[in-house]
Amino acid sequence: MVAASRLPVDQTEGPDGETEWRASPGGLVTALEPVMRAAEGAWIGWPGAAGEPPEPFDSNGMHLVSVGLSEEEVADYYEGFCNGTLWPLYHDVIAPPEFRRPWWEAYVRVNRRYAEVVATEAARGATVWVHDYQLQLVPGMVRELRADVRIGHFTHIPFPGYEIFAQLPWRRQIVRGLLGADLLGFQRQSDATNFLRACRRTAGLATRGSLVRVPDAGYDDPPADSAGRGFRRQRVAEDLASGRDVRAAAFPISIDSAAIEEIAKSPEVQARAQQIREALGKPETVLLGIDRLDYTKGILHRLNAYGEILEEGRLGPPAAVLVQIASPSRERVESYRHLRDEVEVTVGRINGDYGEVGNPPIHYLHQSYPKDELVAYYLAADVMLVTPLRDGMNLVAKEYVASRYDETGALILSEFTGAADELHAAFIINPHDIDGLKDTIVRAATVSPAEARRRMRSMRRRVLEHDVAYWAKTYLDALSKVPVRYPPAADPVG
Repeated sequence: MVAASRLPVDQTEGPDGETEWRASPGGLVTALEPVMRAAEGAWIGWPGAAGEPPEPFDSNGMHLVSVGLSEEEVADYYEGFCNGTLWPLYHDVIAPPEFRRPWWEAYVRVNRRYAEVVATEAARGATVWVHDYQLQLVPGMVRELRADVRIGHFTHIPFPGYEIFAQLPWRRQIVRGLLGADLLGFQRQSDATNFLRACRRTAGLATRGSLVRVPDAGYDDPPADSAGRGFRRQRVAEDLASGRDVRAAAFPISIDSAAIEEIAKSPEVQARAQQIREALGKPETVLLGIDRLDYTKGILHRLNAYGEILEEGRLGPPAAVLVQIASPSRERVESYRHLRDEVEVTVGRINGDYGEVGNPPIHYLHQSYPKDELVAYYLAADVMLVTPLRDGMNLVAKEYVASRYDETGALILSEFTGAADELHAAFIINPHDIDGLKDTIVRAATVSPAEARRRMRSMRRRVLEHDVAYWAKTYLDALSKVPVRYPPAADPVG
């Protein structure tokens, strides 16, 4: 059973006005669909529209159970606590988080609703896999209701260092909620380490390597005064004597790399890639950025660095152009509207200063594109710019590598992404170092074919072998090793 913020399908209107459900294109759906079909699994999530949820239904071999959200809960839980509090906090406070009690109350309420649906729907001894920062309380709540199930949780975004996490007024509740799971998955080892430290500092719990010892009888908050160290030493001894172990470890997510490569090899997509280069004026070098329009993605840093390169005359039209695709994101949130204004003003200024008629140095597209079109852009690009200020993984980097079946192209990759832990042959940069970013852009644009091929071959080996199916199997195999603790009653609902 999977519990996620959204269902794996999108609601559309058929030709006769009837409601139709189509599979979402996300990597998580791609990874879990075959697993869910084989296990006759259920997927619990929000259908994406406020109001009464539809009745449970089957789609693509999965049983789908909707969780409803009111308009107020969409505003307070989803746009408020999830995207106004947790998202900026977990991304190193790139934007200031807001801490509002009504938002937290809505978060608790929605998480409780998910947990109750899981407890009702899960078979005896089921495996429950909860996903991401929107549902961090669900593992603990399910643990209270169903002692018989295995529970896993995977955090797709970064988990912050304790000094940042400590700002959250409800940090103890979040840690306790996550510790309801048997296995906690993170994108990077540093994220798992940050969580283990939060367990020690926030809850006074004992940790050994990747394990947290959670006592059966629960635990109290450690004192805030100077006696706290003694309390922790005593608690460590007690924890080691009883309770259960929760493992926190890195399970880096990936993509359906074979499917991306197959798209890239299709004649239609290759022809479209050639059309894109021709429309750009057949430049020697096409630089590409593809991101959600989000303040974590480092788009402004990238644009400002390219603007300085143009000013210095190191690259520029007609020999080199930058294409920036920024798909719309959270347009009801004020900080995102402000970011869009900043990006568009910056693009306009650079094009005004350095462009010529028919030869703008930056082509900016504020649109969403289907996968085939994105792969065509990957093929058209000589240099891929992936420069987030903070990112859990960044699958765009892996998609670009998977699409380059001829082993050409260059990837510039921020060290603050999970992908940097795996794609060592990329041009690794610090996006805050504008001079370093500029030098790397010029170097990647002028790299020799032999070096580019060596780098790309290494990255492709990693992406093709460690695909999204490998990720799902590795995680679920680890979770399957956790022994199920059945309650004494025949009725599995506690």
